[in-house]
Amino acid sequence: MGVRLGINPITWSNDDVPSLGGDITLDTCLSETRQAGFHGTELGGKFPRESQALSRVLKQYDLALVSGWFDGRMLDRSVDEEYDAVLPHLALLKALGATLVVYADTSRGRHDAIFRPISERPRLSDEDWAPYGRKLTALAERMADFGVGMAFHHHMGTVVETDGEIDALMGSTGSAVGLLYDTGHCLFSGGDPQALLDRHVARVVHVHCKDARPQILRRARAEDMSFMGAVMEGIFTVPGDGFLDYASLLAPLARRGYEGWLVVEAEQDPAKAPPLHYATMGFRNLRAAALKAGFEVAQSGAA
Repeated sequence: MGVRLGINPITWSNDDVPSLGGDITLDTCLSETRQAGFHGTELGGKFPRESQALSRVLKQYDLALVSGWFDGRMLDRSVDEEYDAVLPHLALLKALGATLVVYADTSRGRHDAIFRPISERPRLSDEDWAPYGRKLTALAERMADFGVGMAFHHHMGTVVETDGEIDALMGSTGSAVGLLYDTGHCLFSGGDPQALLDRHVARVVHVHCKDARPQILRRARAEDMSFMGAVMEGIFTVPGDGFLDYASLLAPLARRGYEGWLVVEAEQDPAKAPPLHYATMGFRNLRAAALKAGFEVAQSGAA
């Protein structure tokens, strides 16, 4: 059972707050991604969005394209409207060999919500989940027919944030809706990463690995910080630099036979957290944890 290790370029540059790493070039990001040991990267704001140009850039650094984020609006759009909106993004991912899209439903204000107290964000009522799940399943099935599956990203500041909301999402959607399991967002929302994974391991199609600094996590929740405020304070860090036992955490995935990517996605202020240092630490710690969990770790980005 093999996994591949990738990283998100948010380690170098933050697309939500361009001042964080705004001066770091794409060349630096990709060369350090490879230097740290990774064989794949997710998309970032500085990446080309034309398939041939993106392919040339990634080949220059011997990197595979893992996936790429999409700001979804499924709560407020029809299935046809949302599919038309996401299709160009799916086409780019497919052309580069990525099989999944990182899909987060940012309806009703993720970009505003991540700067507001964590208690202030959109929520679904109990009656909303069934119709929402039907729409999301229909969208995911169309994506799968196109050739790029949905990895639904539970995320702070969105309608699917807490463990309970993830449970409701999984209960109201069909199997085409895969789960992007993110340890850091689970922790920040007040959840239990191990219990969450144990319940939904069969639906996990993609994994974002971020650890947390416990003292900042406690303060962020106690003070009702905003998501980005907590990021700026250093709530997140790479696997092995916080308090999560990643070997134990990943073991259910290994037993299940998960064969996708494990992606370090640990947004920090690059001025405080030198990207190459943390990327290298994250690669080494995640690789060691994956091996201990029972995975084989691929030596290249090739499938």
